[in-house]
Amino acid sequence: MTPITIPFSEFNFSFSRSSGPGGQNVNKVNSKVTLEWNVELTEAITPSHKERFKTRYKNLINENGIVQIVAQKNRSQKANIDECIHKLNVMLEEVRFPPKVRHATKPKRSAVLKRLSTKKKDSEKKRMRKSDY
Repeated sequence: MTPITIPFSEFNFSFSRSSGPGGQNVNKVNSKVTLEWNVELTEAITPSHKERFKTRYKNLINENGIVQIVAQKNRSQKANIDECIHKLNVMLEEVRFPPKVRHATKPKRSAVLKRLSTKKKDSEKKRMRKSDY
C-alpha cells in the first residue's frame, strides 16, 4: 500500500510565540507552528477518506473545513513543522481504511455451562461458610 501524500502547497503555516521549551529565547522566537489544511478542497484523498476524517476529527475542523494542528514541543520552527506534518500523517493513516463491521455473536453452550457451574460452586462454598449450618 502506498502512503497518502498531500502536496506541500496545500498547507498553510502560521507561527507564534511558544509556551514550550526555549529558555530566554522563548520570548523572542516564534517557534510555535499552526498547520492549516483545507480537507474540503483537497484532491489528495478520496471522498470516503474525507468523510471518515471529518467524523473522526470533527473537533479539529472549523466551519470552513480547515483542519488546524498545533505543535510547540520543540525549540525550532522546523522541528515543529515536521511534528505537525507527522501528526496529520498519523491522523490520515488512522482513517485510511473503514472500520471493521462487528458481527454480534453468542457465547458457546459449553462456556455458558461452565460459567453457571462456577457460579454454583462459589455459591455453595459461601453457603458452607455461614454459621447457620
